Amino acid sequence: MLHSLTRRRVLAVALAGVVGLGTLAGCGSGGDDESSGPVKLRFLSLAWQKESLQANKDLVAKWNAEHPDIQVEYVQGDWNSVHDQLLTSFEGGDAPDIVHYEAASIGEFSKQGYLADLSGLLSDDFKGQIDKGVWDTATFDGKVTGVPFLLESQVVIANKKLLDGAGITVPPADGGWTWDEFQTNAQKLTQPGRYGVAWALKSPTNRVLNLALNFDGKYFYTDGGKTEVRIGAPETEVPKRIHGMLYTAKSAAPEALGMSGADTLPGFFAGKYAMIPGSVSLRQQMVEQAPKDFEWVTLPPVRGLSANQAANPQTLSVSADSAHPKEAAQFLEFFLNPTNMAQLAKGDWLVPTGRQANEELVRATSGKQGWDVAADSARDLTAAPFQMVDGYPEWKTKYATPALQQYFANKITLDQLATQLVDGGKQVLR
Repeated sequence: MLHSLTRRRVLAVALAGVVGLGTLAGCGSGGDDESSGPVKLRFLSLAWQKESLQANKDLVAKWNAEHPDIQVEYVQGDWNSVHDQLLTSFEGGDAPDIVHYEAASIGEFSKQGYLADLSGLLSDDFKGQIDKGVWDTATFDGKVTGVPFLLESQVVIANKKLLDGAGITVPPADGGWTWDEFQTNAQKLTQPGRYGVAWALKSPTNRVLNLALNFDGKYFYTDGGKTEVRIGAPETEVPKRIHGMLYTAKSAAPEALGMSGADTLPGFFAGKYAMIPGSVSLRQQMVEQAPKDFEWVTLPPVRGLSANQAANPQTLSVSADSAHPKEAAQFLEFFLNPTNMAQLAKGDWLVPTGRQANEELVRATSGKQGWDVAADSARDLTAAPFQMVDGYPEWKTKYATPALQQYFANKITLDQLATQLVDGGKQVLR
């Protein structure tokens, strides 16, 4: 969830008081004398939305009722502080048995040996529900150290009445527009006082690198053990198209450049923007905030050479120090069975990684509120090179974000953008 986790972490800070950070200390079960009682596991959950919180707690309660010999204690964590707290608890040997986090962040802990290899602990049937490209996001040095279970894709939310008025047909869930079609339709929807699209580009790097996979743009290339940033035609295709919508076609709103996804909603509801590309989780705000007479629709991800996007799923891991890894894995298979995974995804407005969970979620919702589009988008989510680069966060913050912001503000050229991205890579990756 590289794209909207920032928003989620900010919102989640309100939960920090639920359980003090110190509660993680002593969570590991390795030092307990359990010879005469049930196995005890502690599960650190980062669920924060009301429906998701309830689903997590209900599933733990159900497990405990059905498994008196393996009892799981639910521990509430917080996205804002979990990384530092986990680092401290791993180093101190007192980490929780089961850890909820995200694929992009567990690599560090995996490489340091703090997370168990789940490859031999999970059944083939369970592993077979999730595509290899998604498993790859939680695989480090050949070890699977997290179970990916919730995904976030980039879709397009559109004003249905405006689409109808322009004679634009809503594509099916499994047949998104090409980039050319998207740009053409954005221009059709542009009129005095209204832009066809609002690209919220306050934090552009993750979005651009995600969508670059549409054209096989990798940005990070590794040869002979050395990684470097390279900018060729595949990497410039998405920035160039967005820039063209802003300054050539003038179908994209320039004021949205400094906005986050949620910032565009008032203008969207007021008819200033016909379409807003954003996270699939934005549908929740549409349901909760859209005026009663506002007709909106979720459009599938746009396609270049493919509709590929980077997958940064939420994950569940088992501590390498846990005294009961097999029992922890049993709990994971229960917690993430198709029906339960679908329930968890619905609570977070995200996409389940499991194929059967996706099918169950679409059936349960009748595909409404964009769930059919959300479910179908999972097939195009895969591991991206930038997710495996240790220096990516620094490159993104110090070099890529400022350079992309300058380019989208029309202050530097495409060639200058490329130069800044490559030079930044040399500084970070040397």
